[in-house]
Amino acid sequence: MVQIIGGVEVAKNNVQRYRESLMMSKAELARKAGLSSLTVDRVESGRPCRLDTKRKILFALGLRVSDKDRVFALSSEVSQERTVEAVPTEDGHLIQ
Repeated sequence: MVQIIGGVEVAKNNVQRYRESLMMSKAELARKAGLSSLTVDRVESGRPCRLDTKRKILFALGLRVSDKDRVFALSSEVSQERTVEAVPTEDGHLIQ
C-alpha cells in the first residue's frame, strides 16, 4: 500500500502493527531502539530511513534481521499470520 504525504508517495510498513501487537508505545520502542520518538513516528508513517534504523527497530521488537521483509514490506505483503484490512481505492474498489 502506498500513501501520499506532502505530495510524495511513501510505502506503508508494518512497524506500527508489530509494535501494537506487543502493546508497546512509540516512546518505549524509541527508547529500546535508541532512537527518537519522532524517528519512530516517521518510520511508522512510511518515510524512508537508514538500514541501521531498521535494524535497531527490528531488535527492539524482539525480531531478527531475517524478519525485515515481514516488518518493512508493503502492507499488502503482510505474512499470513497478520490480517490486512480492506482499503478503498479512489475508484471505490477494495484492496486487500
